[in-house]
Amino acid sequence: MAAGPPPPLDPPMLPAFREEGFGDKFLRKTRENPLVPLGCLCTVGALTYGLISFKKGNTRRSQLMMRARILAQGFTFAALLGGMVVTALKSR
Repeated sequence: MAAGPPPPLDPPMLPAFREEGFGDKFLRKTRENPLVPLGCLCTVGALTYGLISFKKGNTRRSQLMMRARILAQGFTFAALLGGMVVTALKSR
């Protein structure tokens, strides 16, 4: 029985990955699915304008903006689902 060289004592060096910060992750996710931040901005804009209209007493405009907010939320949700489907299909 021939004896080979002994195994190395130190484990092989693994590649070091850089820690991804919040800004880097936000930019990467925005590039992957740019419709989600757009939908979020539209939702916040409709909500803000609706609340301002409500405070001024313009109830008709306020109701219109609340309906627009619901549509923007639906768009954002659809963009999220679409992005998840595209990512799942891309990984296959």
